[in-house]
Amino acid sequence: MCLSASTMTRRRQEINERWREIVWIVALAAALVVAGPVRPGGGEARAATTERLVVDHVTGLAIGGVDPVAYFTDGTVQAGSPEFEAAALGAIWRFRNADNRTFFLAAPDVYAPQFGGYDPVDVARGVAVPGVPRLWLIHDRRLYLFSREEARDAFTAAPDQVLHGATAAWPALRETLAE
Repeated sequence: MCLSASTMTRRRQEINERWREIVWIVALAAALVVAGPVRPGGGEARAATTERLVVDHVTGLAIGGVDPVAYFTDGTVQAGSPEFEAAALGAIWRFRNADNRTFFLAAPDVYAPQFGGYDPVDVARGVAVPGVPRLWLIHDRRLYLFSREEARDAFTAAPDQVLHGATAAWPALRETLAE
């Protein structure tokens, strides 16, 4: 059986097209692997999940540069200023003013988010999921950050139960996280 030149050219074109598709798919898959997972809600995915304190890998800032003292004094999420930075607990913290920085440095364990900024509901399950600064709650004069609204709602419904589980799971989970 003899094939015409046009049939052979068409087959070569089909084969070349298949190879282009394969190369495109492989390139897309490689780009997705390099980019990492996408989380709903945006940039929160940059936070480290291998450290004992949630820190942005790019900036080195704890809790995204939000002033941790402002949660207590203002009852809202307030961005800190580069003018009022301090290093503590292995991260850079930002504050709205010098007073907040002074308060924090005097008692970082009081003002820093509990469980290193990881969601206490997930910590109770033995999983380190970074909390999001805009999803927060103060309970018994301690700051907790949550990864999603459902987790904050679950915590609000049974804080003692969640905290019992998180407190029990945190030491072992903390040991799996790098210093």
